[in-house]
Amino acid sequence: MTSLWRAATAQAGPHEYDGVEFWGTPERAGWLTKQGEYIKTWRRRWFVLKQGKLFWFKESTVTRASIPRGVIPVANCLTVKGAEDVLNRQFAFVLSTRRDTMYFIADSEKEKEDWVNSIGRSIVQQSRSVTDNEVFDYDSRKSLG
Repeated sequence: MTSLWRAATAQAGPHEYDGVEFWGTPERAGWLTKQGEYIKTWRRRWFVLKQGKLFWFKESTVTRASIPRGVIPVANCLTVKGAEDVLNRQFAFVLSTRRDTMYFIADSEKEKEDWVNSIGRSIVQQSRSVTDNEVFDYDSRKSLG
């Protein structure tokens, strides 16, 4: 598996969108400040969470013609939680996979909580989509017997 950072920080290609119309009504959208992978500078980006993908852009006006600066498949994420103590910054949170960790800073405590909750819900939904298929198969075999 390629690094989450490398997949996320290179400009996303259409194959990474998986048909997600990121310019349409998102589950959540707003400004966050994110830390770069190699050069640990903080940059303000417009984030869009939709259908299990977290996209980011330089501008808040997102159209069909917009090109995401990066995309994170939420299904690869294990946890999302507050990280003020780690970064010693207010409104910070962390998104992590088995290999990678990405830090973000929201504009307020409420924004941070809303993002953590939205991403957390998306992680659960993405994991359930796999589990539900397994449970469905199990239940259908069980009911045949």
